[in-house]
Amino acid sequence: MTACLAVKELSKKYASFLALSPVSFELNAGEITILSGPNGSGKTTLLSCLSGLIRPSTGTVAVSGFDLYRDEVEVRRRLVFVPDVPRFYLELTAWEHLRFIAMANNATGDFDRRAEELLRKLDLWEARDLFPHHFSRGMRLKLGLALGLIRPFEVLLLDEPTSALDIESVALLVDELRGLRDRGTAILLSTHDPNLIDQLGDRRLMIHQGVIEAD
Repeated sequence: MTACLAVKELSKKYASFLALSPVSFELNAGEITILSGPNGSGKTTLLSCLSGLIRPSTGTVAVSGFDLYRDEVEVRRRLVFVPDVPRFYLELTAWEHLRFIAMANNATGDFDRRAEELLRKLDLWEARDLFPHHFSRGMRLKLGLALGLIRPFEVLLLDEPTSALDIESVALLVDELRGLRDRGTAILLSTHDPNLIDQLGDRRLMIHQGVIEAD
């Protein structure tokens, strides 16, 4: 398999507290890796370091050979991170958010059709002209997923993507992730859901007190 994301000796320390012990691993094209562990174990810290939201204390992250900090623009073109609590612009509607992200990533081709398809699939079509601060937590999470999926990418990082989704939305997400895997996307998915692990996990990384090991 081809490594889309390569992590070498990545760690994060806050003063004397080691939140993430040095870890090295790869995410392969066409593969879903499950990241699991108890609350407070370091899952979000790891994902934040991989996405560039938090600068690690040591180590490197490369996406398709591009370094996260030396080649940030190239990495941003190839990597999408959907946090468990997405943040939005107060002045943009759901539809305007999608168009903004598509324009920022040169992904405006056939935009109207793709955006409508995404919003209908996620049951957000009727709310497309509303502002996200009027949305429920589940709706905000689905909009965050839509913003990630409206643009091209090679690596997808998801932090607890089903935490506020109903059963139907979880089933749609599973189908979408399977389709992305079949098209060669490398996916790292943080979850506690045993059903999601069974349905999607090609590989598994276990984390406990900041220490990661393969299952």
